[in-house]
Amino acid sequence: MHAVRKNVAKGFTLVEILIVVVILGILAAIVVPQFTNAANESRVGNIATQVATIESQLELYAARNNGTYPDLATDGWGDASTAGTMVGDGYLKEVPVNPFNNDSSINAWPAGTDTDESVVYADGVTGWYYDQATGNIAAAAPASAAP
Repeated sequence: MHAVRKNVAKGFTLVEILIVVVILGILAAIVVPQFTNAANESRVGNIATQVATIESQLELYAARNNGTYPDLATDGWGDASTAGTMVGDGYLKEVPVNPFNNDSSINAWPAGTDTDESVVYADGVTGWYYDQATGNIAAAAPASAAP
């Protein structure tokens, strides 16, 4: 008697491959937003640290200047060459950069926002917001980054 050999096809069918691709797509759709949230949380943590440092230096400035805060919204951070307020006078080593938009510009605090926040979630073009009356400062972040 002859042994009968069966030709068994080895490999995956198209349906099996499609099922695996769909499962990978679903997993990617779940995981990618988590990385985006982690990046935004990291930026917010960075901002909180920067804001605490800047505000402590603003308090030091006010203590040395009869309780008056500098007008950063009009004269900016300054630099050593222009003898500006915070950098030029040695309160900060360098102009802080907002990690959300890589901007270091500074504007007056927008009306109607909570001045106790370290991040202002508003779509704007500025890097930082500053309230001269209270010495509070916050970084601008896109509204899409809000928790």
